[in-house]
Amino acid sequence: MQLISDTLIFEKLPAGTWLNPLIREETEIHYFSVESSDIASIIPQRDTFAHKGTFGHALLIAGSRGKTGAAVLAAKACLRSGAGLLTAHIPACGELILQTAIPEAMIDIDEEQDFITHLEELSKYNSIGIGPGIGCNEKTAGVLLQLFKNATQPLVLDADAINLIAQDKQLQQALPVNSILTPHAGEFDRLAGTSENAYERLKKACQWAVQHQCYIVLKGAYTAICTPNKKCCFNSTGNPGMATAGSGDVLTGIILGLLAQSYSPLNASLAGVFLHGLAGDIAANEKSQESLIASDIIENLGLAFKKINYFCNQSE
Repeated sequence: MQLISDTLIFEKLPAGTWLNPLIREETEIHYFSVESSDIASIIPQRDTFAHKGTFGHALLIAGSRGKTGAAVLAAKACLRSGAGLLTAHIPACGELILQTAIPEAMIDIDEEQDFITHLEELSKYNSIGIGPGIGCNEKTAGVLLQLFKNATQPLVLDADAINLIAQDKQLQQALPVNSILTPHAGEFDRLAGTSENAYERLKKACQWAVQHQCYIVLKGAYTAICTPNKKCCFNSTGNPGMATAGSGDVLTGIILGLLAQSYSPLNASLAGVFLHGLAGDIAANEKSQESLIASDIIENLGLAFKKINYFCNQSE
């Protein structure tokens, strides 16, 4: 990947071998570090004559009774990341909450009061996200399988969508190629089996991405983006203050919004994770790591974009 610099290399080579330029040129590199310059080259300048249709229509499938907040956070983050249009498909219990909290979003109401049970027509959407707060009801699992069979758009899967996949081999087998999964360590262990340490978990994530031809965004300090072509990219932004409820829902929304704007799954993952962490760093600098909440990340996404745009302008 030309956008990523080869600053992290885990190959076991004899001491001093890597200094040899011929060895460097001939060795296949699997591990990379993502920096500001990489992200600046990913994010395009907006056309003066663009309109909301230019920036895509995202579908977010989220929420269940008691977890409508996850849908709110993901929806706000999606719009703040630049999507032109957003429709949120939610259980009936969340209608008033979302209509009040996010007037910019369109709402599609499920026929069930408390959880997701059906899937609407998908053709008008440019990207689809599912998982935040949906729960693990059997009917919701059926919706996920239906989505896998019918969606042609890029997908981002988080939270309970990952938990449902972990429980059902049929869902794992039906997972569309190039889907983006965003598990934290516990969710990934449910998906791929318990690991003794972080390095073992990372290796499993890389293997899982290749086996299923998808992207695994393994969240944590230095979040790792594992790709279908055996690459692993470590993010350089973020802080411990982001270890707070709803932070993952925000990341899902950001990636969903970038996918709607025709970012590739790889670039949406790289830019989404970087911007998420950068917004968290800005928020922590203002409020402290201890006081940071997920909404603070959303509120600082604009400043994160401005920092990247400034870096891009300085580099020209």
